[in-house]
Amino acid sequence: MRRLEPSDLAELTEAYAYPETTPWLRGNMVASADGAATFEGKSGGLGSAADRRLLSLLRGLADVVVVGAGTVRGEGYGAVQPRDWWGDIRTGRAPAPPLAVVSRSLELDFDAPLFTEALSPTIVITCASVPDDRRRGCEKHAEVIVAGEETVDVAAALDALAERGLTRQLTEGGPRLLAQFVAAGRLDELCLTVSPQITAGDAARIINGPGPASTPLRLGHVLEEEDFLFLRYTRR
Repeated sequence: MRRLEPSDLAELTEAYAYPETTPWLRGNMVASADGAATFEGKSGGLGSAADRRLLSLLRGLADVVVVGAGTVRGEGYGAVQPRDWWGDIRTGRAPAPPLAVVSRSLELDFDAPLFTEALSPTIVITCASVPDDRRRGCEKHAEVIVAGEETVDVAAALDALAERGLTRQLTEGGPRLLAQFVAAGRLDELCLTVSPQITAGDAARIINGPGPASTPLRLGHVLEEEDFLFLRYTRR
């Protein structure tokens, strides 16, 4: 186990570099020591300064950040903004990756910074059953991808992103969306921050939904900073 040195950008960039094989879906989540994905309804209450810096780095390395609409609303998501300390990790790409929001209903606030302040146009992924007028309204504010008929087909959504050149994919959940990726067999990597606190209660786990009986993982590394553990797993 190594200590996490937030100031060592080169070492962290190497530790979290995407593999040559793409497309590749990386999940990044945080959980308490007793397995809760949120504290007082939000994941932010489980994190730390080092965790937030790592979250930002993983965003900088990614071509696209995929999130569920419920997480966007619950966590108050804004557009991804570039950071000076990223250095040259986005050379040859847009200054910041776009957010791709998975929404079956398209009940989104298009006046929110997620859409109005995005350097790379926000992408909205929905399904064919959404009313035409609602989809056309969304298209005025975002690029729309239709994947699936009655519900969003997450595997088709990832394929559509890859076809647009967005092959280094990062998802931040929430737990229900992450469960769909696992059920579809599309989660290649899990970056898990273990927060040194016990929260009790009935908060969901980081993967909340039906899926395969077991998905074997291989531990890539363990980093530590101020009693927080930063685990990187890849699917066997």
